[in-house]
Amino acid sequence: MVSSNDRRTEELLRIEDLVVSFPKENMEIAVLNSINLSVGQGEIVGIVGESGSGKSIACRSIIGLIPKPGRVSSGKIMFKGKNILGINKAEERILRSTQIGMIFQDPTSSLNPVFTIGDELVKTLVNSGTSSKNHAVQKSIELLERVGLQNPSERIFMYPHELSGGQRQRVMIALALACKPSLLIADEPTTSLDVTIQLQILDLLLNLRKETGMSILFVSHDMGVISRMCDKVAVMYGGYIVEFATTDSILRFPQHPYTKALISAVPKLTLDTQRVRLSTILGEPPKSSNLPSGCPFGPRCTSRQTSCSDLSMKLELVSGVHFSACPVERSL
Repeated sequence: MVSSNDRRTEELLRIEDLVVSFPKENMEIAVLNSINLSVGQGEIVGIVGESGSGKSIACRSIIGLIPKPGRVSSGKIMFKGKNILGINKAEERILRSTQIGMIFQDPTSSLNPVFTIGDELVKTLVNSGTSSKNHAVQKSIELLERVGLQNPSERIFMYPHELSGGQRQRVMIALALACKPSLLIADEPTTSLDVTIQLQILDLLLNLRKETGMSILFVSHDMGVISRMCDKVAVMYGGYIVEFATTDSILRFPQHPYTKALISAVPKLTLDTQRVRLSTILGEPPKSSNLPSGCPFGPRCTSRQTSCSDLSMKLELVSGVHFSACPVERSL
């Protein structure tokens, strides 16, 4: 089980042995394989990995938005001690509107182009029960101001296409905060933004965590962003969590070859040439329908051994709260 032994942190979310699959030609193709993860109250836990590793599906599983015909084949998702995989659709909607907020990758596709920003916020506030219709407009302005959107009393009358990408993402954060969530899921919230706006959004999320005490599940393909944001990190590849630890432990003592490759791919500025040197991971991530036997990273791994094709991919304790699925690197 990937979790913290620190009992000072109250557990908010626990994912246990989660398997998500999609049917294909009379078969079930697993896109998530026995995922175990926990998030404590007030923690920011990161999920990092390349596109197709299963990060977004893991997030959508929590709020019941797995794309059809995908389904949870087995496992549990415990939120505040209750298995939310067993709740009905009405309870699911209440959960999303009152306790779990989500920021999606692309704010342009998430905001309805025929509604103003104010329309979206007022509807969300009224549906979540956090504000009456009479007070929803003022509350909307306060939310936009809270997320740093300038001239909020004017912005509420604007349509999504009238805002920049960074402004739209701030609106998405405001929408997610409208329900005063205990857990905020941020699925690559800065991917389409330029570096300056990215930093502003990241700082905003950190400040909101500090102000509200909410937990954040933060998803990214960028280890540099993860290192800035997260208390703990789960590294995903091929539908598996291959390593889990505190951010500091991951960065200083990575135990899985894939984690090491991700860290080495973060741009570094050298003092002698002042040029950015980039490292790449050779090969391509595997498709869920064609995973190699054993470790899915095997075909791209420079430390691969014959025994790697028989690995169970079970996470084993390295030290403290540091877990890894690679016995080769642990034995070096």
